[in-house]
Amino acid sequence: TEPVLPVDDTIVNQTLPHVPEVVGDMIRLQRLTGMRPLEVCLVRPVDLDRSGEVWTYRPESHKTEHHGRERIVFIGKQAQGVLLKYLARDAAAYCFRPCDSEAKRRAAQHANRKTPLSCGNVPGSNVKRKPKRPAGERYDANSFRRAIHRGCDLAFPHPDLGKLKESELLPTQLAALREWQSSHRWSPNRLRHAAATEIRRQFGLEAAQVILGHAAADVTQIYAERDMQKGIEVARRIG
Repeated sequence: TEPVLPVDDTIVNQTLPHVPEVVGDMIRLQRLTGMRPLEVCLVRPVDLDRSGEVWTYRPESHKTEHHGRERIVFIGKQAQGVLLKYLARDAAAYCFRPCDSEAKRRAAQHANRKTPLSCGNVPGSNVKRKPKRPAGERYDANSFRRAIHRGCDLAFPHPDLGKLKESELLPTQLAALREWQSSHRWSPNRLRHAAATEIRRQFGLEAAQVILGHAAADVTQIYAERDMQKGIEVARRIG
């Protein structure tokens, strides 16, 4: 398969206003820590050690646990600031929950309603009793990715087809829309690659290996893409 490349922070920042607040904080946390997508989804207060200046997080499950390896995620001041508002809950509850996202969405929708409360639906009256896909207690890697993709579709709409309903599109138009969306979407794994690239550039390969939780440096090489700009600057200076 094609290598996964880092996502540019400018693109991430353009996407953030178009995702739910909870998903936005998941994105910020992953970018700061270099976690795997599932590790972000599994954060619970009980798994955090907040006794030191730098917090540590040991996920309840991780990719290499079957090899007997321990995974430790290091959480600095900025990442702590992202997490703080999600810690006032049961210690074993997940910090990032779709049900919270849905509750926030409905609250915002209600706050922005223009119809007087004496008219139309009252809050909760038009909610399906048994929805096909109820909001759950935690995100998984797939639902996290889908939420980002929906945000990308809103942040980077097709210039001609983005405002039309998909049911109104011809097959050729729908194919063109899908191709546009595919090329303008990014996935959470690219946040991990972006963090790896920055850490390696500033602190070296060994530091990136520790932060990413890799047992071998050659795996880190795949994640931490070489900084092209540094090579260009060196060549410019030496002539």
